[in-house]
Amino acid sequence: MRYKHLPLLAALCLLTACTASVPTEYTETTEKPLVHPDYTNITIPCNIAPLNFDYTMEGDEFITELKGADQTLVMKGKQTDWNIKKWHALLDSNKGSSIEINSYVRNGKEWKKLRPTKWLVAKDSIDPYISYRIIAPSYVTYEELSIRQRCIENFEESIIYNNMLHGNNTDGQCINCHSYRNYKTDQMQFHVRQYKGGTVMINGDEVKKINLKTDSTLSAGVYPAWHPTHNLIAYSTNNTGQSFHTRNSNKIEVQDLASDLILYDPERNEVTHIENDTTEWEVFPTWSPDGKTLYYSSAHYEVTHHEMRDRDIIDGYQRFHYNIYRKSFDPATKTFGPRELVIDADSLHMSATLPRVSPDGRYLLIGMADYGCFHIWHKDADLYTYDLRSKRLRNIKEINSNDVESYHSWSSNGRWILYTSRRDDGGYTRLYLAYFDKNGRAHKPFILPQKDPNFYADYYKSYNVPEYMVEPVTITPQEFARHIDKEPISATFKSQSTAPQK
Repeated sequence: MRYKHLPLLAALCLLTACTASVPTEYTETTEKPLVHPDYTNITIPCNIAPLNFDYTMEGDEFITELKGADQTLVMKGKQTDWNIKKWHALLDSNKGSSIEINSYVRNGKEWKKLRPTKWLVAKDSIDPYISYRIIAPSYVTYEELSIRQRCIENFEESIIYNNMLHGNNTDGQCINCHSYRNYKTDQMQFHVRQYKGGTVMINGDEVKKINLKTDSTLSAGVYPAWHPTHNLIAYSTNNTGQSFHTRNSNKIEVQDLASDLILYDPERNEVTHIENDTTEWEVFPTWSPDGKTLYYSSAHYEVTHHEMRDRDIIDGYQRFHYNIYRKSFDPATKTFGPRELVIDADSLHMSATLPRVSPDGRYLLIGMADYGCFHIWHKDADLYTYDLRSKRLRNIKEINSNDVESYHSWSSNGRWILYTSRRDDGGYTRLYLAYFDKNGRAHKPFILPQKDPNFYADYYKSYNVPEYMVEPVTITPQEFARHIDKEPISATFKSQSTAPQK
């Protein structure tokens, strides 16, 4: 059936986009538009950057119409490139409602209108910045790393620190584990490993490099968790090994040979033990929003043959299952209660890692796989939620794929999940976003938008450790480099027996 549109409607479209207008004659079809990235029928933040996409179907000419309640944007071309000001005006006027996407394709002289799709514009905004590490997926070029930040409301990306400012072919330097206190960047940290190593601490305009390794701890601090109300940081300390599979599709196995938990007081520059049981491998600490509970992952290991301990661990990599535990915490005395089992993943023949507590304190967002604690190469790795009220563990099937889902973060309002996935090609991790509604359900995920929708096809590096921020880091890479060049300040160890008691 053909539809003839009134001249007034065509004139309105011309006013909203002077370079294109929708066809006045076309045939309606039920054919779905084929676009890349897949931005069809998703829930989007009201302040997200434009979702530019490319049609992957045959056609001589394409016209796309974004139709809101009282505004319309129209663009001609196989690839969209929305005007950012008009885009944000469209989103702002449609908060809590839908934008209809109408796609028109011409083959020869005939126009057809494809099946409309929709974007639900959530009233809940997303934090304006994220940061992540960029790394080549190679075993020999890890020295070339950078920690970057991106304004999620547009396409502006900048470097927080690039390790090539110091590292070179003979003196390699790894940087990792950037972390912020309460999503703000006036208190942050990241690690520098190997050459000129130390933990870079930022407190306002002050930058220090700290050596967190003491004679009484396994290592320097590794995975960090800032306390939300007190200037304290929980870390795991890890003795880690890495092995490579020749036949297993998971490729790489990263294992703890030992791990403990420590608490660092930046004001006193003191380290104390939280957990240092040699039969337990504690890792990935995270605080509850009120700061009264510390959650973490831990696996049990009994040493039977000390002389072959490391070999036994490496050969038995599939038998290690991590559970989720918690300990109460008194910020006034800096003391912890006994550990409590929260998720018994071992009983499910699975392994639970990287617990992250939602800002409202209700949910744990965790990674689950068949075994181990470092799931970034485990193709069976999925994201789960654990409802701390109902005690229900749920696979978030609506956002998982057949490939790796790994490192994950909550937005500051708890409505948006940011995580890495290898679903696109199995080799590179990309960043995905998903809305998490008040009923505890996640909506269809979508890849972090880029100005060029084909950006990822030619980008041969991976994203990892994505974190939300409410503001950008303002210290320059050169200023960081100047402080990294200095000798680190050594932290001191304080035994638990001398810690203040109630």
